[in-house]
Amino acid sequence: MTPRITERERTAILGSLAAGVVPSIGLHLIQVGRKDEVNALLNDLRRIEDGGAALRFVVGRYGAGKSFFLNLIKTVALERKLVAVRADITTERRLHGTGGQARSLYSELMRNLATRSRPEGGALANLVERWIAGLAQEVKSAGGSDADIATRVQEACKPLQDHVSGYDFANVLAAYYRGFAEHNEVLQQAAVRWLRAEYTTKTEARQELGVRTVIGDDSFYEYLKLMGAFVRIAGYAGLLVCIDELVVLSHRLNNRVARNNNYEAILRILNDTLQGAVQGLGFLFAATDEALADKRRGLFSNEALATRLAPNRFVGDGLTDFGGPVVRLANLTPEDCFVLLHNVRRVHARGDESKYVLPDEGIVRYLEDCQRRMGAAYFQTPRDTVKDFVGLLSVLEQNPQARWEALLGQIATTAVPTQDRALADAKDDDDGSTQGSSDSEVTAPAGDDDDLASFKL
Repeated sequence: MTPRITERERTAILGSLAAGVVPSIGLHLIQVGRKDEVNALLNDLRRIEDGGAALRFVVGRYGAGKSFFLNLIKTVALERKLVAVRADITTERRLHGTGGQARSLYSELMRNLATRSRPEGGALANLVERWIAGLAQEVKSAGGSDADIATRVQEACKPLQDHVSGYDFANVLAAYYRGFAEHNEVLQQAAVRWLRAEYTTKTEARQELGVRTVIGDDSFYEYLKLMGAFVRIAGYAGLLVCIDELVVLSHRLNNRVARNNNYEAILRILNDTLQGAVQGLGFLFAATDEALADKRRGLFSNEALATRLAPNRFVGDGLTDFGGPVVRLANLTPEDCFVLLHNVRRVHARGDESKYVLPDEGIVRYLEDCQRRMGAAYFQTPRDTVKDFVGLLSVLEQNPQARWEALLGQIATTAVPTQDRALADAKDDDDGSTQGSSDSEVTAPAGDDDDLASFKL
């Protein structure tokens, strides 16, 4: 059965692809290929549902579809009743820091928290309120009072107290209930602000909520585990954490100490998930090949990570292994690329074949033209191919008199770069300075990072 295309999905898909970014909804309408990789991640989701943990590094070239793949798995996770959070790494938003960088990353994750009913994000307050309302309904249907509801909330939060900082986390949830019961929106908003890591001082949190701690740089991972435990209490299958742009850590964070501290944070998460020390929690990291394998700046510069993420030595000659933590995105085939553009055309026409502005022959001619100008990159890193194709469809729709045969000879697709943009930036900036890092720990003098910026004979 052909899936129906809503106007909201159409607008989001075409608008995102035209801008060269990944749509947040409707991915199932255009997804092609990579069946084995998707199945491997589906197994991870099942493990999370069963109370286990999972971690994957999705690795591929710039423009190969890493962000699309993360969004696709996130969409599947929401359908399987998991809660998903997502954020991009930046120099001011990362896994470790002493100047609010880790807190900023946690805050961004919580702002983007998504559930099946709120896939676009911003679902944290809705999740908490639905849980509170469910408990209240359960107690009142049994003849209980408001005091009984408060007791029930406290009982439900008891498992959280086994975690680090779990007592304050439970107290904030109790404060949210008080605001809910008393119709005190200020108290409810204060509780949500705390859960989003938007308090920067303990004094303010104590005055408004009566708790003595706030979510800070030193507790980033502990509170992710707490949130994973809470969503399971709230009736969800688990928490999936999607973190994109690891290349920023490797090739934009120019101080070795800051990079290593972030890699140690990743190592801790990796160890916990592989050893079964966490429950109902999964991590997806997206990285380029260089961000992973560069032994001077990448994850492999950390010896422990290099050992754990090393490829299976028996993989080769067409053999694959999806049992390890690294999932390398296979290139799309030319056939996959044709199906992808066919799907984009179908979305553009709202699923009505009579409204196709470009025939199948036009898609074939377009791909032949892309191959002539771009070589194999047109299907290996299809971002620019799809972006220009959406532009072609738009012109044909708005100019019925235009002929696609004439337009194809006029397009000039931007050449796909052979390396990530962040790598190019790193070549310009890589002088050992502390550019892009506001950590107080970054005190090394210029030249501390011994990477070679350039060399000419």
